Amino acid sequence: MKQFVKYVLATITGLAIMSVLGFILFFVFLGAMASQSTVNVKDNSVLVLKMDGILQERSNEGSLQALYAKLSSADKSLSLENVLSAIEKAKDDDNIKGIYIEAGALSAAPASLQAIHNALKDFRKKGKFIISYGDVYTQGCYYLASTSNEIILNPSGEINWIGMASTPYYLKDFFEKIGVGVQIVKVGKYKSATEMFSETHMSDANREQVNAYLTSIWKQIKNDVAANRKISADSLDVYADRGMVFMGAEGFKKNKMVDKIAYSEGVKESIKKQMKLGKDDDYNTISLAEYSEVNSNIPKDKSGNIVAVYYACGEISDISNNTGESEIVGRKVCDDLDKLAKNEDVKAVVLRVNSPGGSAYASEQIWHHVMLLKEKKPVVVSMGDYAASGGYYISCGADYIVAEPTTITGSIGIFGVLLNYEELANNKLGIHFDSEKTNKYADMGTGARKFNEDELGLLQNYINRGYDLFLTRCANGRKKTKEQIHEIAQGRVWTGVDGKKIGIVDELGGLQKAIEIAAKRGKVKEYTTVSYPTPPSFFDSLLEDKTDSYADTKLRETFGNMYDIVKEAQKYTKANQIQARIPYRLNLNL
Repeated sequence: MKQFVKYVLATITGLAIMSVLGFILFFVFLGAMASQSTVNVKDNSVLVLKMDGILQERSNEGSLQALYAKLSSADKSLSLENVLSAIEKAKDDDNIKGIYIEAGALSAAPASLQAIHNALKDFRKKGKFIISYGDVYTQGCYYLASTSNEIILNPSGEINWIGMASTPYYLKDFFEKIGVGVQIVKVGKYKSATEMFSETHMSDANREQVNAYLTSIWKQIKNDVAANRKISADSLDVYADRGMVFMGAEGFKKNKMVDKIAYSEGVKESIKKQMKLGKDDDYNTISLAEYSEVNSNIPKDKSGNIVAVYYACGEISDISNNTGESEIVGRKVCDDLDKLAKNEDVKAVVLRVNSPGGSAYASEQIWHHVMLLKEKKPVVVSMGDYAASGGYYISCGADYIVAEPTTITGSIGIFGVLLNYEELANNKLGIHFDSEKTNKYADMGTGARKFNEDELGLLQNYINRGYDLFLTRCANGRKKTKEQIHEIAQGRVWTGVDGKKIGIVDELGGLQKAIEIAAKRGKVKEYTTVSYPTPPSFFDSLLEDKTDSYADTKLRETFGNMYDIVKEAQKYTKANQIQARIPYRLNLNL
């Protein structure tokens, strides 16, 4: 009896504590939400863009992290969607006189940077100013800063202007040492995603394509900076090759890469000069997080017409990975596209694809539902940083494809990576497997043994059929023959610029261009743009099982690229063995 009473009291105490915490959290949440409506833009304001951290395609507005940001006055997770929206809104906001870019340790892919770069240039065309300051400029931050009226560098600062490189890693020897066996089935001369398991260095074919897309992207970045700073593109190459990063602030000013050398206090003087303010006058500032809560001054459209922007971002998978990372889960995306097809207010759909690929099966299912959607209304694809392999698979059937010049696309091919732990278990750990089976292939793919020649032959035929289907989908979507697609496929990676030349992209441009094209094809002049899928609410995020999200974030912060290597290899053990994805994590961040 005593023990029973003890457990009852413990349970009641636990429930009471949880109730109190829930009660407090509820009112904290209400307070945070209420603060949204109090944000006003004062006259003579400057929008502050703190370009620091990892730039995502979208931020999760309903997440616990977003609530923490509100409560701690921290900025929201940096997202392309928020940054572009803020710049577009500020362009027509009479209270916003200019933008101040505070350069930090920004990590972003070229296509996202190019989208922001172009938005900043449009902002300047409105007669407004941009001032940039940095203790240290990454190449990506400097690319954005090059749009400024004035670039300010700390006296002890530097610009990391060194060019671009791709440094893939290879796990063949590592797996051999620990006793993990690897067998590969693939199609395509350039499908080098499997090289990380089978080689110790780049193949000639892979080196050829890597050189091609690096050269294409660097040329675009270099030419944009040259035009903005009125420096020859050749000079920028010379600066990179001379190691100007080590030359000091005066060297950068002498070579016209910065306009002013000053500490951060000098920013205020430059901004006041642009605003023609007196010595005793002052201006107001507003952060990206605050400005994101401000309603646009543009009158809301009353037509009821919607151009939907559906974000398909991350790895393509059959089921959710429950890590909190962006992902494209086949079944969910298919259901969402079906809902858009049935929504009579939606007159056209922009499929915003930012994906390196993933499950070939899920890619085929999404392609099918894109085609069903296309029967009801126009579908235009807007490609982000990546729309390659499976990312291109789900794009190829659209009515029209728009890509940034620096988008990574193509990689039309399929492969399978088959890992087995026979040697690791038997010889390293002393673990042995045995089996009894009713049928010939019953123990195939368990990881306890290698695939035999007969089984590999079956898988190769399966891969060949998958590749042939991929070619068929692309040929039908792009109105070409399978032979023509095969010539430019075989796993070859292309940039947006080159993709347009070979016909796998229709037009170069950003998301706004794709929206305009979709509206025109949907025959609507007045419309509202609505983003899908809707981020989960705060309470939904509490119920979601994102058990690995926090741990993944902290491990990545601690181990950097080494953690990415582990996660990349892990994908091949968790995922469908048949994959349509680009080779390894490209790490093209500037």
